[in-house]
Amino acid sequence: MIDHLRHMAIFARVVDEGSFRAAAKAVGVAPSRVSETVSELENFLGVTLLYRTTRKIALTNEGRMFYVRVADMLRSAEDGLNELNALALEPVGALRVSMPAFMSSSSLATAIARFSRLHPQVALSLAFTDQRMDLINDGFDVNIRVGWLDDSAMMSRKLGESARALVAGSGYAAMRPAPRHPSDLEDWDWIRYRHRSEYTRLNGPGGEEAKILGQARLEVDSVDALYHFCCQNLGATVLPEHLAERGEAEGRLIRLFPDWQLVPLGIFAVWPDTSRRENLTLLFVRFLAGQLDH
Repeated sequence: MIDHLRHMAIFARVVDEGSFRAAAKAVGVAPSRVSETVSELENFLGVTLLYRTTRKIALTNEGRMFYVRVADMLRSAEDGLNELNALALEPVGALRVSMPAFMSSSSLATAIARFSRLHPQVALSLAFTDQRMDLINDGFDVNIRVGWLDDSAMMSRKLGESARALVAGSGYAAMRPAPRHPSDLEDWDWIRYRHRSEYTRLNGPGGEEAKILGQARLEVDSVDALYHFCCQNLGATVLPEHLAERGEAEGRLIRLFPDWQLVPLGIFAVWPDTSRRENLTLLFVRFLAGQLDH
């Protein structure tokens, strides 16, 4: 019976994901194994559950009726796990989390380390990437996002803000006339981050605003690469505060116009409103929010 329950869960995942390949990625097995599992379930039941074509799958009438029952069973099981987690003194479970790669050495990563030490029965799988990840399609329980929210159907909570700094490679700046105003940076070389606006906006101490476009000499899709190339004296850029401080401490970067402020970016946790691990997800998000509030 246990094997059949497992087969049923995989069948439901195939339906939810829309393909054997996507379901295999979600559960961490080969697509051929997922297909075999569904076939074994069909043989056991004596009915065909899925129509298979080269491009897509579709439920048969029997498959549609069976999926409703399986989905109800899985929801009941998940609800039971959530209720037990809520009552348990020590949370148990697994969470898959994605977050920007540049935050791998940030205060947020430190907060996650504290959470892991505090709850040793919770298994965390962290994906660090500067690419935008999809919660549902990529199989994550929580996404940490910096500066953008576009999933109105998702739950979200602001965890804090990411301060930013305008910097340049110390060697590069030494070769340029000292700028007196942010507009003097228009003819400097710039290293662009692909996922942000081409313009850099700053607010001066007297309320003045400046908007700089500059000459994009290099464009990258990784903040870590942005930091590296700036340290290689290829121009000016905007970095998260913790990376700017590191470069300054090592003498590789200098801060430009420290009296001018860049608008900080919000840090958000985003998760499905029907999370598979609702109580565990909320525990994780509330912990991070409390840590970053300090």
